[in-house]
Amino acid sequence: MTATKETPSAVERVTNDGFDEFYRHHRHRLIALAYAVSGSRLGAEDLAHDALEAAYRDWDRIRDLDNPTAWVQRMVTNRAVSAYRRRLSELRTLTRLRSETHTVAFPNLRSETEWLWAEVRRLPRRQVQVVALTYVEGLSMPEIARVLGISKESVNTHLRRARGTLARLIEITHPEETP
Repeated sequence: MTATKETPSAVERVTNDGFDEFYRHHRHRLIALAYAVSGSRLGAEDLAHDALEAAYRDWDRIRDLDNPTAWVQRMVTNRAVSAYRRRLSELRTLTRLRSETHTVAFPNLRSETEWLWAEVRRLPRRQVQVVALTYVEGLSMPEIARVLGISKESVNTHLRRARGTLARLIEITHPEETP
């Protein structure tokens, strides 16, 4: 009995076109980005995977973009903001249904960093995206502008507003720690 050569699967064809390397190179950073924006350790991997899956499905087009990484980062931030907002809305609804009058607390806030990122996630969508791409991905303003499809000036405005809001919040919440 002789072995016959099978035709390559779709996965093998895409791998040969560079997706496998792209996936290995960017996966962990995309998960970190998703966590920073969504606040969900469990959901971050799914969010990154979903964005990478979308890139995989359309890899013939995505790989030819000027910056395929920016396209996937944008997908991750958009999906992460949506997931966070959806969870927050669900929590508010559940709280209202239980007739509880206290505000919704974020679970598992074990450190100042997690507290701060929880506050970042409460900012408007674009501000959350700009902050995450700046501090998690380390992107410059022109790079963030390309990822989000907005002007560099808009990136600057969103970052400035986010920093101002967070600075006021930190001063109100922790006045003894501010100079």
